[in-house]
Amino acid sequence: MFEKFNERAKKLTAADIILVKWAVLFATIIIVKLVPQLLNINYPVLVVLMLLCSAVPFYKFWIKK
Repeated sequence: MFEKFNERAKKLTAADIILVKWAVLFATIIIVKLVPQLLNINYPVLVVLMLLCSAVPFYKFWIKK
């Protein structure tokens, strides 16, 4: 299954990836508009969540050989 995903991902260009990032941004805006209580989360909590979510990709890209 992952082999098929890797084959499909190799077909994507940089422009496609940028479009996916923009789509995620707009989806996030929609979620925040639907659930405005999410705006009340403290910034330190968001920073910790960001670091937790980025730890594995950072390790795989920069550290793991």
